[in-house]
Amino acid sequence: MSKTVIFFAPGVEECEGLLVADILRRAGGEVLIASISDSLDIVSSHSVRINCDVLAADVDYDSADLLVLPGGIPGTYNLADSRTVTDAVTDFAAKGKKLAAICAAPWILAKLGLLDGRKAISHKKFRDKLSGAIVTEREVVVDGNITTGWGLGAAIPFALELARQLEGEEAAEHVRAGIDYVH
Repeated sequence: MSKTVIFFAPGVEECEGLLVADILRRAGGEVLIASISDSLDIVSSHSVRINCDVLAADVDYDSADLLVLPGGIPGTYNLADSRTVTDAVTDFAAKGKKLAAICAAPWILAKLGLLDGRKAISHKKFRDKLSGAIVTEREVVVDGNITTGWGLGAAIPFALELARQLEGEEAAEHVRAGIDYVH
């Protein structure tokens, strides 16, 4: 069973994070929704109150297989300002472990120099911030250990791709069929 950490910041795009958590759990993975604040409770970009599983500062990142950065404004900026997030992401990249970001959040990977020479996508309002990346007009882009998605409209295929990577084709297809997703 894989283990995924999804960072939730105040102002997160709740659907991008929660869809990934839901689909990965349906596929059989362990998922920790990690608050980057000093409280388990955060408020999303659309004023939805969310009770996270754990504080990001308390996570054992060595046991995780994937880190996920959902978008949202100001959530993306809050993630970028979090030393816990940037340190974990940088460490994962150095170890070749899986990273995923959607909507505005791929900008964080670009800011850290992790998209240099790699194919990636983000929300259209952030594509000019993907310095060093080869912007690829697809809803989900996989380049090595990094997966990016263009926004909320791509959240389901983004999450299904992560399920495929972590739990296998059969598990991802089982979830896709179970949620009656046709694309």
